[in-house]
Amino acid sequence: MGSQTARILPQDGQNEQPLKKPETKPSAYLWLGGIAFTIVIAVFGFALAKVPGFDRVGPLACAIVIAVMYRQFFGYPEKIRAGIQFSSKRFLRFAIILYGLKLNIDVVIHQGLGLIARDIGVIAFAILLTVWLGKLLKAESSLVLLLGVGTGVCGAAAIAAVSPILKAKDEDTAIGVGIIALVGTIFSITYTILRPFLPLSAIDYGIWSGISLHEIAHVALAGAPAGPDGLAIALLAKLGRVLLLVPLCFILMYWMKRRSSGSAGDTKIEFPWFLIGFILMSLFGSYILGHSIPVSKAAMDGISTATTFILTSAMVGLGLNVSLRDLRTKAARPLIAMLITSIILSVVSYFIA
Repeated sequence: MGSQTARILPQDGQNEQPLKKPETKPSAYLWLGGIAFTIVIAVFGFALAKVPGFDRVGPLACAIVIAVMYRQFFGYPEKIRAGIQFSSKRFLRFAIILYGLKLNIDVVIHQGLGLIARDIGVIAFAILLTVWLGKLLKAESSLVLLLGVGTGVCGAAAIAAVSPILKAKDEDTAIGVGIIALVGTIFSITYTILRPFLPLSAIDYGIWSGISLHEIAHVALAGAPAGPDGLAIALLAKLGRVLLLVPLCFILMYWMKRRSSGSAGDTKIEFPWFLIGFILMSLFGSYILGHSIPVSKAAMDGISTATTFILTSAMVGLGLNVSLRDLRTKAARPLIAMLITSIILSVVSYFIA
């Protein structure tokens, strides 16, 4: 009798399937290696942002560019994926919480209530116009909405805050941050060039910068030529928009719930608990830090730098998900929509400043 290959027969009613290796969780070393990887790229991003030219773009965009280029040349580092994903998700939320220290609620309420009305109009105008233009251009709707929020509120921080609520892809979040950094930098430099030729007082120019530019860094860059008073009012106008990020997030969460309940397969919207942390840190920074607890300007600057570094590390994880092959076809139309919105927003806000 010839030799036969022995095999285990399946029981009745079961299909014969090849044995699968049990999935193993990544080791702590690989997990820590992924976090360390994002931190190293963030360091390179900060270093690149010191180079003339790149200093106008900022460390977030620089780190994303490095991460994107790494992905294209070396591929995604799969072995340390768990640590990278931890950075892109947890670091992101932690950075948004710390970002609350930048918002002095007391100053905004007592000195900037008149500006908040204009800030509300700017946010609504930027989001609605960007989304409408995106539909006309048949652009990626998720990316367009992120860019509308970033344009209307506070750039990369706003995109990072709303992306979990909107369930945006990591790729869309990274692309949105990169576009915001690029366009915002171009606009802020243009403002500084136009400043000597505009018939605006320092205060009016500061208000115009604060209600129309994308990020706090962009407002600071553009507002500096207006002197200390112009810069102060510019930052105050911008902080009003940052304050409005909180109610906007809850509005978007309600909208997502309504939209998911009307579609097949009800989708659960995770409550953005990090926003509670953002609010608490804002209250702490506004009424306790510097009052009951003395703190130096150098210490606050250090906290601000640490916040930016943590957010930059998170952006590395997002940037690794970007494929340049898809970027050309995916980002062009949202970029056009956001660029048109930014131009119209600058013109309209010039006349209401």
